[in-house]
Amino acid sequence: MHITDHEVSVPLDWFDDRDSRALTLFVREVVAPARRHEDLPLLVFLQGGPGGKGPRPTGPDGWLGHMLATHRVVLLDQRGTGRSSALRGAQMAALGTPAEQAEHLTHFRADSIVADAEHVRQTLYGGARWESLGQSYGGFLTLTYLSQAPQGLAACYVTGGLPGLHSDAREVYRRTYPRTAEKNRRFLARFPGDGAQLARIADRLADGDVRLPDGDLLSVHRFQTVGMDLGMKPGPERLHWLVDEAFDPGSTELSDTFLNQVMTLTSYRENPLYAVLHESIYASGDQVTGWAAHAERAEHPGFDPGHRPLQLTGEMIYPWMFTEIAGLRPFAAAADELARRERWTTLYDDAVIAANEVPVAAAVYFDDMFVDAGLSLETAAAVGNVHTWVTNEFEHDGLRTGDVLSRLTAQVRDSGGPVRS
Repeated sequence: MHITDHEVSVPLDWFDDRDSRALTLFVREVVAPARRHEDLPLLVFLQGGPGGKGPRPTGPDGWLGHMLATHRVVLLDQRGTGRSSALRGAQMAALGTPAEQAEHLTHFRADSIVADAEHVRQTLYGGARWESLGQSYGGFLTLTYLSQAPQGLAACYVTGGLPGLHSDAREVYRRTYPRTAEKNRRFLARFPGDGAQLARIADRLADGDVRLPDGDLLSVHRFQTVGMDLGMKPGPERLHWLVDEAFDPGSTELSDTFLNQVMTLTSYRENPLYAVLHESIYASGDQVTGWAAHAERAEHPGFDPGHRPLQLTGEMIYPWMFTEIAGLRPFAAAADELARRERWTTLYDDAVIAANEVPVAAAVYFDDMFVDAGLSLETAAAVGNVHTWVTNEFEHDGLRTGDVLSRLTAQVRDSGGPVRS
């Protein structure tokens, strides 16, 4: 791989010329060394998240290797992440009151990320149309991109990320809790001995005073959040081996190996914005998120920490995280302000995307634990020029574990190819 790094200054607020605050946006360009001087088509990768930095490639393999055969690939660190003016907990107090902190965080949503991408396309690449690959939250960004600046896109590939256009956060969790319960059922069917081990872990945590290596108290409901991995292809196996080593032989105390792994999985040290902004990605117009995952959980008593068999939770963010998890505590007041916020920018333009002419090929994972397939198909029907491939061969990480992208690029190619004018 031949790699070129760029840093570009962008405004914090793209939509208010009076605001002088600025951020540094980090852009990494990757190309096959033998083709680095060629005029290749561009592909921008829209990372999952929210709060996700671009991948750090270690070799020309997987989906990246597939695209490097024909394209110059652009990897963005989304604003507030990686090398793009990363927003850390230590900086929050300097942003002012909780209301001022929350206002600052509203500039890290899809509309601002798309404006960043458009600025990069126009300033670094001469305004040439580029293709986009949106993984998970990157699909949300794709729909905002098609709403705000379709003239910048030549073709779009979406993997596990067509959002509901008008569903609020509560509706999202109303659909995903039952899917998460089903993933738990399948996990215990695959590893039936793990039910007793999960109960043993939960009972020890319920007794209290179990500390993680960073000093945080490990509660049952924090442990339950490791269930996010149930939505990934190798996730059940990873969780099985985590649970398998929870206790050293002959001991009634949780092992250092187990505690260190749980801390790493649940600390949010590397990506705090994922938790802080998570429900905000569903908010548009006058929708109030209101800690939707927490509110909806009350309708699903099987996820109670005292329930046996213990059920693990999925991609849900809860208010207690911002008091129990050290890496999230500095964001607590701002996160609560965001949960109460009553006005948001509108992320999708129904009329523009209905008339869309940019070819969009989207993989919809039928059993996806994170993005409801029903909502994805409703969106596909409302957006012009979308071709969906519905499959249960892959989980949410199909882009990384299978040949999903080659299927999508072939679909666009065989249907006339990307827009080049």
